[in-house]
Amino acid sequence: MKLKLGLPKGSLQEATLRMFKKAGFNISVSSRSYIPSIDDDEISPFLLRAQEMARYVADGALDCGITGVDWTLESGKDVVKVQELIYGKQGLRPVRWVLAVPNDSKIKAPGDLKGKRIATELVNVTKNYFKKKKIDVEMEFSWGATEAKVGAGLVDAIVELTETGASLKANNLRIIDTICESTTVIVANKSSWKDRWKREKIESVAMLLKGALAAEEKVGLKMNVKKENLKKVISILPAMKKPTISGLSQEGWCAIETIVDEKIVRNIIPRLKQQGAQGIIEYPLNKVIY
Repeated sequence: MKLKLGLPKGSLQEATLRMFKKAGFNISVSSRSYIPSIDDDEISPFLLRAQEMARYVADGALDCGITGVDWTLESGKDVVKVQELIYGKQGLRPVRWVLAVPNDSKIKAPGDLKGKRIATELVNVTKNYFKKKKIDVEMEFSWGATEAKVGAGLVDAIVELTETGASLKANNLRIIDTICESTTVIVANKSSWKDRWKREKIESVAMLLKGALAAEEKVGLKMNVKKENLKKVISILPAMKKPTISGLSQEGWCAIETIVDEKIVRNIIPRLKQQGAQGIIEYPLNKVIY
């Protein structure tokens, strides 16, 4: 039996392949093929656009796939949301779809767009947004260069994907509202989720991916400490739970091992040294499974 897994082609592709590698799966992609190779005989991977993923998963062509919550909503398909994948370093950060207009536009709020034309790739979600607000607008699907269309006066507003808003500012656009927020997510076919073997396989892959992503923000620390300095050193360590402490063969000494957020390591290592820690080793992590 094989698990048919959809991998996103496009903006999420590179981050997804890096994430799988750290999780223990080596995936090779040919520039001329949509069928990658993977070093797991129980998985059959396929490359396709994230926009199409939920449809193929819901229809049973795929057992599961990686896409965005936004495209799952846009498809309107009924799939099982297995696991969100959110961590910064891999490029899988939360993003927003925002409603934006030119800086010099008189439009200040969504209600000012009544009867106006809006361009976006996220048509269905945007339609539902304006429907809930009871605002009649003219919607059109955008095949690309969406930001340029509003700047050229082809449309009155756009709904565009953004992470920081920097690109919108660079195009002299301002945000007047957020349509929806999105994260990367693993989705599964309902029938596949009911199959015991497939569900266990999907859950195993999801656990490894989540562990790999969690490890991106953390590092391991090892050090040796005299027992007389142990309390002072431990008080500095913000461990996930409690640091592991073991005795050394040298009388009066012990070893400490713990996991900490990478962003704080540069601040605490000098303090650890000042309080008597020796042989301090910082090392990267592949996975952190909670």
